Amino acid sequence: MADSSPAQLREEGKNYRYYVLGLMTIAAMFSIADRLVLSILLEDIKAEFLLSDTQLGLLTGSAFTIFYVLIGFPIARLSDRSNRKNIIAVALAFYSVMTALCGAAIGFWTLFLARMGVGVGEGGAGPPAVSILADYFKKSELGRAMSVHTLGAVFGTGFGLIAGGILAAYFGWRMAFVLLGLPGILLGLLIYFTVREPKRGRYSPEALNQSQASLGKSLQSLLANRVMVLTSIAWALATTIGYAMAIWLAPIMLRNFEMDTANVGLILGLTFIAGGIPGPLIGGYLADKFGKIDVRWRAWIPAIGTLGCLPLYYLCLTAGSLTAFLGFFSLGYLLFLFQNGPSIAIIQSSTGAGERALAFACALLLNNILGQAIGPFVIGMMSDLLAPTYGSQSLNIAVLGTCLIAGVLAVIFFLLAATAIKKQEADIAATSDSV
Repeated sequence: MADSSPAQLREEGKNYRYYVLGLMTIAAMFSIADRLVLSILLEDIKAEFLLSDTQLGLLTGSAFTIFYVLIGFPIARLSDRSNRKNIIAVALAFYSVMTALCGAAIGFWTLFLARMGVGVGEGGAGPPAVSILADYFKKSELGRAMSVHTLGAVFGTGFGLIAGGILAAYFGWRMAFVLLGLPGILLGLLIYFTVREPKRGRYSPEALNQSQASLGKSLQSLLANRVMVLTSIAWALATTIGYAMAIWLAPIMLRNFEMDTANVGLILGLTFIAGGIPGPLIGGYLADKFGKIDVRWRAWIPAIGTLGCLPLYYLCLTAGSLTAFLGFFSLGYLLFLFQNGPSIAIIQSSTGAGERALAFACALLLNNILGQAIGPFVIGMMSDLLAPTYGSQSLNIAVLGTCLIAGVLAVIFFLLAATAIKKQEADIAATSDSV
């Protein structure tokens, strides 16, 4: 389908963009649910295949991330010149099928390979989704739009935990993969037949609204963009915290409290949703509101949220009661999600229309290497090393140490990004005045 002109988009009605945002948010929900359902199933898989925490860390991290990262760049490049909604639809259907195939695993390596397949599909869905939204919403609205899109991850985490836990309790962990994977195929068809491709770069400043350059020049341009680089590093470090909690909280609860898989999935899933819904909405609103006064607030808000979540996560992981554990986590998760929508919005609004998907793929490269490949593996390995001394608390300590180190570094890079944003805005204004 050809790019839609602004006139055509107006004819569709001003609410059509919210329909597209809704579909992209639901797609993000399925993406995260398919990705993180494994966390609630880890203990069952560990028992059946006799795995170590290090192997579990490889399944949740490296197996997914290897091809997620590798496929992200060529798909992002294609997205910056081709029909993005078609790419999203195909990628969504593919990773849904691969999630279902995880249920057919007969051991560590077959599950590892199926998870790699999930990574292939999801690596092709993210960059074109955020790129297409940047052409449906103005810069002044993009922080809130990306924060709504972030809710897909929140609901996906909760849905994956709740549905995965219940399905595993009644049908076993294998059928949980199958039943959660297949509905994504229908969503892919809906996106393919109902979403229109918007005109590329329709809301970009003229200084950023260039046509697509060669891959080498595009990468050189992105690496020279301090706003994009610093924000991507900060976001990746913050995401390390998010994946550490999302992947390992369920095993921590099963090891430290007298609960079964279904109850852990239900309670933890609802807790993720309770803290996760207001977090990105508040963060996006504050970043957009105060960003109009001083553009540095677009990065200061993420820094405040990331710093604020750390003491609450400490109290969560050292809590002796389930109520305190869940309460501190929910509050910490609310603050943690201040950073997600604004971080994506900064990356998209600071890059040109011909390189947005590639920029997001580069950000996801750091995001997934740190947050989902290295982080879970290091935590699993630390837990195995600490287990002889600390027993069931070894995983708590490994997660806590990782979160504290990543969180402090993330705050530093968000503050550096704030300064870079101020300079980029001044440079764009000077360029516009000279034209």
